Amino acid sequence: MHFVTRRRIHVDRIATAWAIRRFIDRHATFEFVSWRTDPKRIEGVPFDIRGAELSHRNGRCTLEALIEKYELTDEALPRMASIIRAADLPQDEPAPPEAVGVLAIFNGIRDCSRSDERRLARGFAVCEALYAYCQELTRRPTAETAT
Repeated sequence: MHFVTRRRIHVDRIATAWAIRRFIDRHATFEFVSWRTDPKRIEGVPFDIRGAELSHRNGRCTLEALIEKYELTDEALPRMASIIRAADLPQDEPAPPEAVGVLAIFNGIRDCSRSDERRLARGFAVCEALYAYCQELTRRPTAETAT
């Protein structure tokens, strides 16, 4: 599958691309276009671009839209998505404490990478680590189940 998003990818777009490769199509390709690109002229599946089905909606980030559309049921993904949403849209709601650090890391990736392909490569490593962290959190017993 071929996916298209805006240039200078950042938090949510990197995490969404990571989830596409991790859970939907490990051979997916990505194209990066100007924010002015007419979505009707895009050949591929647009995400986080105006008019796209996979985009911010109703307070959700693009990663959450992807999880819903493709019915991804992994228990760690909603937790990861809440951290990504809060990092991507810090003004929107109370944020999980991890969001500030995640945003700082993605800001560094954006600012020190010369290409979107390099941003993806660096960001995928961060997403894989964040996913493993969220998996571990879902495995821990809660106070209710520990007693």
